[in-house]
Amino acid sequence: MKIKLRVEGMTCASCAARVQKGLESIPGVKDVYVNLATEKASMEADGRQTQAAITLIESLGYQARKDSADKEEEQVKGAGILIFSLIMTVPLFMAMILMIVGWHVPLFHRAWFQLIFAAPVQFIAGWRFYRQAWLSLKSLSPGMDLLIAIGTSAAFFFSVYNGFFRDWGGVSPELYFEASAMIITLVLLGKHLEKRAKGKTTRAIRELIGLAPKTALVEGENGAVEKYVEDVEKGDVLIIRPGERIAADGIVTEGVTSVDESMLTGESLPVGKRKGDNITGGTVNLNGSVKVKATRVGEETVLAHIIRIVEEAQGTKAPIQNLADRIAGVFVPFVLSAAFVTFILWMIIAGSPDRGILTAVSVLVIACPCALGLATPTAIMVGTGKGAEWGVLIRNGESLERLRQVTAMVFDKTGTLTTGETHVKSFFVLSNEDENEVAALAVSVERRSEHPFARAVVRWAEHRGISSFEAEKFQAEPGLGVSGVVHGKTIRLGRSAYAGEKAIPDILKKREQEALLRGESVIYLSADNRVSGLMSFGDTMKKEAADVIRRLREQKIETFIMTGDHEKAALSIGQQLGIPPERILSRVQPSEKADKIKELQRKGWVVAMAGDGINDAPALATAHIGMAMGNGTDVAMETGDIVLMRGDLRTVLAALDLSRLTIKKIKQNLFWAFAYNTLGIPLAALGFLQPLIAGAAMAFSSVSVVTNSLSMRRAKQRGLS
Repeated sequence: MKIKLRVEGMTCASCAARVQKGLESIPGVKDVYVNLATEKASMEADGRQTQAAITLIESLGYQARKDSADKEEEQVKGAGILIFSLIMTVPLFMAMILMIVGWHVPLFHRAWFQLIFAAPVQFIAGWRFYRQAWLSLKSLSPGMDLLIAIGTSAAFFFSVYNGFFRDWGGVSPELYFEASAMIITLVLLGKHLEKRAKGKTTRAIRELIGLAPKTALVEGENGAVEKYVEDVEKGDVLIIRPGERIAADGIVTEGVTSVDESMLTGESLPVGKRKGDNITGGTVNLNGSVKVKATRVGEETVLAHIIRIVEEAQGTKAPIQNLADRIAGVFVPFVLSAAFVTFILWMIIAGSPDRGILTAVSVLVIACPCALGLATPTAIMVGTGKGAEWGVLIRNGESLERLRQVTAMVFDKTGTLTTGETHVKSFFVLSNEDENEVAALAVSVERRSEHPFARAVVRWAEHRGISSFEAEKFQAEPGLGVSGVVHGKTIRLGRSAYAGEKAIPDILKKREQEALLRGESVIYLSADNRVSGLMSFGDTMKKEAADVIRRLREQKIETFIMTGDHEKAALSIGQQLGIPPERILSRVQPSEKADKIKELQRKGWVVAMAGDGINDAPALATAHIGMAMGNGTDVAMETGDIVLMRGDLRTVLAALDLSRLTIKKIKQNLFWAFAYNTLGIPLAALGFLQPLIAGAAMAFSSVSVVTNSLSMRRAKQRGLS
């Protein structure tokens, strides 16, 4: 089972790596991922191993728990320590400023005065660094805390030595208490700002959770009863009043209304609902009062499914993160070595420890790998959250990264490129027949049938205002057609042989061939075994399909159609979309779809597959990226790496844009994190950066990486423009 724990106290990539390595050492625990940005650890393990995981994490010096209910309390506590540290640092900061401007206030420069304010900052506000540093040394996994602890301790104790034990011959001693205190305060401030910024990256999750109402009005034997949503059961009838959020997925049993489904589809236009229509929990009932029979409750609802996908995606990492992980593993030992070499060299050059200690402290402080650890997870969190707003649910970081590499896009036809709903495309009767009379006879029989063609005929007739009569002796012959008696006439609709006339008039045969070339299906109509006309049926192309195919081609992505339909129907669709015949895969059985995907992969294509049905599930799972249309089956949605909730093909373009944008942000973050340390360490070692400046720069680097990731929140849906 999937176990998720909240881990508190991690400060850098090394911390996350240490926790992950520890959890992986527990027998039976696998698929471990520790996310520094979300402060969560996820793993596949037996539920009985949860306590073992918590114990291990705490032995490494971090706090672990099953939920994050006390996260706000932790943030308040952190803010309190920061305020305490700021208050104690202000007198030291003032002493430094007065010295710079040439004002001499003897009290401010007394060693004992500065020690009174610096010691609480060093050992109360900074205690967390000492504790974590010691635990990281015990586990042989040094991290940022060790660098901070060593750097500030060097400045603090060197000041104690200069102020109380070193003979300065009557000259004021050189004190660096303000450096140690301000570094700790700046790091705490940076962490506080970082936490606030990271909190914004999880906004999408909080907004989704906020869509679920707390209570529901349930119809009972003695009238309506208000229940907590957790207590609503399948089969309960919910009374939904205007303006209320719907508490569960269900079916309208009574009433007519319109619903705001923008949280599901992103579309602001209301959707009409009446008896028999499906309705989704979390959507808003706008104007009518309706009753809804709950069919999915709790964790089974569409909203819960969306939240689960986004949470899991935010808890995964993209392959590009592996580079940062490898570097973080050796980074701290390298920095410690660099600081030691810096100290020795400056001791030799300057002839005293003063300059060596200051430059070594600067190296230790500026090298903290916080930004490196935040570069990838913050971008993935914002990217997947933005995707949820756009109706693009991405299951994991790997899919998000791989999507931008796609070179071939394979579309299922029915329900993906087309609406999936059968319509009457043409109606033709012989010249000696009354068109309205033939249509009325046809719809009279078809009203008794549940076949998709029959439903299409009924909708067509209603739209044209064609009346119908009562049909008797109705019969349905699977694969052949339907028949019934209307006004004493035996009416048949179906294949030519079933309709009842061996010699079909040439004009009807010609019309049939024309319809078949358009990819349509044909049924004949007859009265008392005499054929009087025909109807053709076809699916309707989604209005955005041609534009999407064109824009994919502009992005150098080849498009394929894969369908079980006959070749003529498939070629007709391809011709309308501008897809060449060699890219049309027709008469593909469900069992063969996965093989076709493998065949394309063997030819070197990076394949994405978009589909919506149960028969598409194997192909979705086989493709490098499976895109399940949200209007499809649950099986397809569970199989897809990416779920396009709107069923709108333009969300394919939005997903591609999102992938490219997120990876671009990750690369920017990693570049600046690497560049910052690559430039910062030499500058500090050469003495160009004072410890205070190094501390401020280190704090700024972490905040800037998170802020860069957050800039994706302003991204527009170019794919849907």
